[in-house]
Amino acid sequence: MAVMAVHQFAQCITCHAWSPDQSMVALCPNNNEVHIYRLVEDKWEKLYVLQKHDQVISGIDWSARSNRIVTASHDRNSYVWNLEGSEWVPTLVILRPNRAALCVQWSPKENKFAVGSGAKTVCICYYEQENNWWVSKLIRKRHDSSVTSVSWHPDNILLATTSTDGKCRVFSTFIKGVDARDSKKGTSPDSKFGEQIVQLDLSSSWTFGVKWSPSGNTLAYVGHNSMIYFVDDVGPSPLAQNVVFRDLPLRDVLFVSERKVIGVGFDCNPMVFAADERGIWSFVRYLAERKAVSSGSRYGSQFSEAFGKFYGQSKHGVSNDTVETSRTRGTVHENCINCIMPLGDHGTLLRRFSTSGLDGRIVVWDLENEQDLLEL
Repeated sequence: MAVMAVHQFAQCITCHAWSPDQSMVALCPNNNEVHIYRLVEDKWEKLYVLQKHDQVISGIDWSARSNRIVTASHDRNSYVWNLEGSEWVPTLVILRPNRAALCVQWSPKENKFAVGSGAKTVCICYYEQENNWWVSKLIRKRHDSSVTSVSWHPDNILLATTSTDGKCRVFSTFIKGVDARDSKKGTSPDSKFGEQIVQLDLSSSWTFGVKWSPSGNTLAYVGHNSMIYFVDDVGPSPLAQNVVFRDLPLRDVLFVSERKVIGVGFDCNPMVFAADERGIWSFVRYLAERKAVSSGSRYGSQFSEAFGKFYGQSKHGVSNDTVETSRTRGTVHENCINCIMPLGDHGTLLRRFSTSGLDGRIVVWDLENEQDLLEL
């Protein structure tokens, strides 16, 4: 099994992020606080508790170079935290949404970050030195519902979003005075801030977990209809594929290489997807099991298991045991996995990553010994 370590931090975790050297982890235990732990002699020690938000924190990102933490919350606020001496000090972010902030991510150059909200807008935030605060420019009038996830292209300009309106969109975020002119080489020369590059209407349900591949040539996101979507040549004429699976929907994805994606969600077990030599994507297997089960036998076993549970509950009044259900699937998470984060330099091949979920666990996964996956 690819599991390297399992850590129980809380009853429930909404999101987590790692420090640049992976010696500390920041997480939200499903409340308005951020807890920062450090591994000391094989035990996790709570070092800091960041308290500024009034409601549940929905997003955390820890910058790799500047060592700053950005948080977003349902209280419609966002803060940038800087470590000054032995204390984390918050810096005000001027957000303007009238609904909850739902997700946040630093740009690759860490001079901007994006916040998606329930107000159908995306805030692109950048620092104003003279006022010592972070201000935002809004991408509005495009989304028809809440923005569930954001992902930066490696060029630091393009931003992909997903929404509960079922669409995935890509925008230009070029800000004069913040972005260099030559950094626009990956976009149209005339693209302006907030300009929509492409709108992907592939899903008939809510969409989540958008991510770019390491090269920025492929875009992946998931739908609440148990489908995952892959898009190449993002632009006026994109090439799109979708993979349907019989299991519960995914919530987030991560590219571990240009042709391999890990998806996590309600099935409590990471799923591996890969592209073959022709560029055709397909489901490979669960990460916590050695071999994939054929679709026919999988369907039959799922039907029998579901019928047996229904018959047993109706006859004997037995409630469904989620722990036993997750164990029969051979996984270490016992509830929905809602976050997946890379560990180490995300170059051409990422071997280690972590997942967190509603069971309060953070699990570290290592693909080093998964030879069949490394050969894909």
